[in-house]
Amino acid sequence: MDFGKILSRIKAILSSPQTEWPVIAAEPDTVGGLFRNYICVVAALPVIAYFIRGNLIGHGGWGMHIHTPLGLGLLGLVLHYLLTLVVVYLVALIVNAFAPSFGGTKDSVQALKTVAYAWTAGWVAGIAIIIPWLGWLVAIAGVIYGIYLLYLGLPHTMRCPPERAGGYTAVIVIIGIVLTWIVGLIMTGIIGTAALTGASMAGLHATRGEGTTATVDADSTLGKTVAVSLSPETLRGFLPEQLDGMKRSDFNAQRSGAMGMQISTAYANYSDGKDRSIKIELADTGNMRGMMAMAGAMAHSSEQESDHGYEKTYTDHDRLVHEAWNSQTKTGEFGVIVASRFSVKASGSGASMDDLKRAVNDMDLDKLSALKDEGVSNR
Repeated sequence: MDFGKILSRIKAILSSPQTEWPVIAAEPDTVGGLFRNYICVVAALPVIAYFIRGNLIGHGGWGMHIHTPLGLGLLGLVLHYLLTLVVVYLVALIVNAFAPSFGGTKDSVQALKTVAYAWTAGWVAGIAIIIPWLGWLVAIAGVIYGIYLLYLGLPHTMRCPPERAGGYTAVIVIIGIVLTWIVGLIMTGIIGTAALTGASMAGLHATRGEGTTATVDADSTLGKTVAVSLSPETLRGFLPEQLDGMKRSDFNAQRSGAMGMQISTAYANYSDGKDRSIKIELADTGNMRGMMAMAGAMAHSSEQESDHGYEKTYTDHDRLVHEAWNSQTKTGEFGVIVASRFSVKASGSGASMDDLKRAVNDMDLDKLSALKDEGVSNR
């Protein structure tokens, strides 16, 4: 398995799809070869990212930080991965079956190529689930771009007339959504049952300390062609020992990577030992900042209010800002995207929105912004 070749294909299909699709269509391949040498690797990226988020980093907000039990997380990882591969194969069968209906030519290998390379955008963007509060938007941006890739690819791989590619794409997208929804129901049912069954044996837990997971060697083939996210130690420098009179109760920082895509994250909890607590989360998306910029462009200004609080998203000094407050529970969160690369979020309970804003702004966002090109090179 040539990881350098896989990375080159990912970069080519995402950056220059108009010229890459004819190359893909002309390549000799097999169903088994596509799965072994590409799909099984790239499709694992969002699955691993979801596992890292839920089990190693944890889900936070509103003054809490929760980790999924390891056994449950591993079950979800395996099930999610296997179902993803099954859905890819099923959608490829559907692409092949509908080819004549849209003036195309049936070819099972070309159909699988179509799905595999069009879905690359969604798989790569799925890594962003690790990013606090904006990760889902990056993932959506990847899915939307994947639909565009599908539209561009069908005339080359399935040989349908370009003017009929739009309808062909729409049918495949609708079917893909239905299959994804079914997979979601299966995942929820099985994982939910396992969670209830094992509730008396395993519970939610928190971790402390700092660690790193897979990284890319700067001297390797991958390391010479990718951007490197900031080290956990660098991120730690932005999280002070004390915050607004509250002591840091725990700290966690790690760098996760797969196929040249790196994301570094760090968080720290602060408490006054009474009712007030704030959690700071910082993430560096490294070479996914292009997806972050696309997600930021998609996130239009919005504002919602209720009897118990409000939530709004807006732009302030070219930075995307999100804030939410629940006046009933006295909990809230305030997040900022810096230089289309860094995500900074403060969430807490017993602290006012002004406290959360001050906590984020005291982190010296200008200094963080100055690091936007750190580790980015084409060596």
